[in-house]
Amino acid sequence: MSRLFAEAELTVSNRAFALELFYGVLRNLLLLDFWIRCLRASRIDAGLRDLLRLGLYQLLFLKTAEHAAVYETVELAPKRQRAVINGVLRAAARQQDELRRRGNAQPLFVRTSHPQFLIARWQQHFGAEAAKELCRWNNAPPPIYGRINRLKIDRDNFLRKYPGSPALVHNPEFVEFHAWPTDALNLGRCYIQDPSTAIACELLDPQPGEKILDACAAPGGKTGYIAQLMQNRGVIVTCDRDPERLRVLESNVTQLGIQIIRSFRLDWTQGRIPKEIASIGPFDRILVDAPCTNTGVMRRRVDVRWRLRPKDFLRMPKQQFEIARAAIRLLKPGGVFVYSTCSLEPEENEELIGRLLNEFPGMRPAREESCLPFRDHFDGASAARLTNTG
Repeated sequence: MSRLFAEAELTVSNRAFALELFYGVLRNLLLLDFWIRCLRASRIDAGLRDLLRLGLYQLLFLKTAEHAAVYETVELAPKRQRAVINGVLRAAARQQDELRRRGNAQPLFVRTSHPQFLIARWQQHFGAEAAKELCRWNNAPPPIYGRINRLKIDRDNFLRKYPGSPALVHNPEFVEFHAWPTDALNLGRCYIQDPSTAIACELLDPQPGEKILDACAAPGGKTGYIAQLMQNRGVIVTCDRDPERLRVLESNVTQLGIQIIRSFRLDWTQGRIPKEIASIGPFDRILVDAPCTNTGVMRRRVDVRWRLRPKDFLRMPKQQFEIARAAIRLLKPGGVFVYSTCSLEPEENEELIGRLLNEFPGMRPAREESCLPFRDHFDGASAARLTNTG
């Protein structure tokens, strides 16, 4: 999307409208397809279906004027499909109340456009009502939150300079933006991230002058907060296996004014730790913010629900355990190890911590925290703090 927008000359309002259409259709695919089946029984090819989804989203969600929604959608179509699109969308405009009634009578997975297997998991883990609330949460547009970067500006000064960005009551490090904060971002005065991301950093509790390993660091949001808590004193070793993501991290930490980073490209699952990293260790504290299924951030990563498969909940814990097992060996006696994800799934959180404790009997559980969207009203996250008794 970013690349396409960079190449397109769109006004701000048209850009916002294009994003709304794109993400709105992705969030509501199953319901839109149900409505298409209600309106046309015969087979529909992929290109025609996409156009009907766009038109129906405008009519039934955005309540765009009928003539505008129908005309613009028809204009996008090849000539041979225009009559079909015009007919289906005109029928939808006449039957809006009936279509909504029939949609509301469908099972939860259709009404909220989530894969059935995900809803079944959440009902099992959290209960039926929480699963329903989670689906509703995932379908709402996400607010924009940012962390004030105190390495560049103090909190009071930031709030004076950006009065339209109120501080969060229960987390004063974060503010909510009602417009994209271009100026503040360019000056490195803030970093866009959800308040739930702070849980892992606060459990890590890094101190000035320490040696910290951020094992899966890109794109650098948690790294930035760790550096701030360390007052830009000490060493933070950051790793990622993807060179492009590592470049993004390095750009972000430079923008934030962080001067204590040493970054390395590393795939922890390969089982070999480079001498350059081993020679810096052992580390006072280690954060493994592991790659995960992202089920806690589906509100922001709208494609996740359509990418995930049941086998991913077997595959990801294996990878996460390999990463954590490799990194934990670099922790010094008495050190702190924090494992975190933005997943809601027990296989990736509590159960994985149990496996680590079984494999490393010298590690002791100290504290666990989680953020559940339907309970805490921020992105989902989970973190556990372990200590090395040696």
